Amino acid sequence: MDWPLRCGIFMAPFHPVHQNVTLALERDLQLIEHLDRIGFHEAWIGEHHSGGFEIIASPEVFIAAAAERTRHIRLGTGVASLPYHHPFMTAQRIVQLDHMTRGRVMLGVGPGALPSDAFMLGINPVDQRRRMEEGLEAILELFRSEEPVSRETDWFTLREARLQI
Repeated sequence: MDWPLRCGIFMAPFHPVHQNVTLALERDLQLIEHLDRIGFHEAWIGEHHSGGFEIIASPEVFIAAAAERTRHIRLGTGVASLPYHHPFMTAQRIVQLDHMTRGRVMLGVGPGALPSDAFMLGINPVDQRRRMEEGLEAILELFRSEEPVSRETDWFTLREARLQI
């Protein structure tokens, strides 16, 4: 079978420590624009919060800016660190981005990779994977359910929550 080649990129949030943040973000956006023009199919935007060289704290905000400057390339969170965010808010932001990008957004999730990120947020790194699983279950239920969603864990509560889709 003949498979067409599809190209994508993972935009790690790593930048030289002393680089001008405004210029670094602009260069990243220009790269996404270029990739869109030359036919790349997707770009994944990472999230980190510590280390000094990881300047993309919100892949969703970056994706919103990139979506305004591109027309075809799909844009994904690579990843949204679920233990750091309330699942309802993550789901709401992705739904909004889905509308703003006209269906080009993709949700990638993870537990968060850096112990320094978890430390700053007061999260025990041992709990990160469990929190990711609980958060993802809630997000998927919110995406799929036509009924209000209620659930409670030791770190988030949903009370008759529903997305505005």
